[in-house]
Amino acid sequence: MVDRQELLRAFDDLLQPERYKDYGPNGLQVEGRAEIRRIVSGVTASVALIDAAVQARADAVFVHHGLFWRGQDGRVTGWMKQRLSRLLAHDINLFAYHLPLDGHQDLGNNAQLGWRLGLRAQARFGEQELGFIGEPADAGGFHDTDALASHVRSVLGREVVAVAGAHQPLRRIAWCTGGAQGYFEAAIAAGAQAFITGEISEPQAHYARECGVSFIACGHHASERYGAPAVAGHVAQALGLEHRFIDIDNPA
Repeated sequence: MVDRQELLRAFDDLLQPERYKDYGPNGLQVEGRAEIRRIVSGVTASVALIDAAVQARADAVFVHHGLFWRGQDGRVTGWMKQRLSRLLAHDINLFAYHLPLDGHQDLGNNAQLGWRLGLRAQARFGEQELGFIGEPADAGGFHDTDALASHVRSVLGREVVAVAGAHQPLRRIAWCTGGAQGYFEAAIAAGAQAFITGEISEPQAHYARECGVSFIACGHHASERYGAPAVAGHVAQALGLEHRFIDIDNPA
């Protein structure tokens, strides 16, 4: 059992949110009970995750996508009321870390996705250096875009959208999880032959064909399932707490 503030300090010390300019508040978003024994982690603080945390008798929930974002409507109605009412009724703490969870060099979403895909990060790129770029651990690399897309599909268990660039073996691969399609141009400038992220928008297909750099969208949720349990599990182990990751399926 630890005090809520001790747990907050552990998360902050690990993720260093002060280093990032973010779209919402990082850290403790909803205050619950003071003493914590059990943490549930997940991707998004949805009603489904909060209900599952209640069933698991969690004292705290740790997520990548919290409740509060810059520019949102501040009224507590609809989905916001549903989520907040459950957390408050059951006295559950909500901890949320957005860009700090993407950027951690070992336990973050990008680091964990790269590890699962067998990609060795060699450098960072893009705004706030959130993007990773490197090479496959397998010296042979990938024969072409179809081979890389098939590998991503197999590892994540999710269909992908792939737009082929130049028809060439792929060894210099960049990636950034979630809705990072806007990082594609920075990945091209960094010398990537392929870029992996969660989502694709209309311009990226044209950039891929015109610049000869392949683009693979593997799902926002699918690409960000790994940072939250890695961080929460690490902190829970260090503090002697129970931890459980609950994955609420999301087709996005």
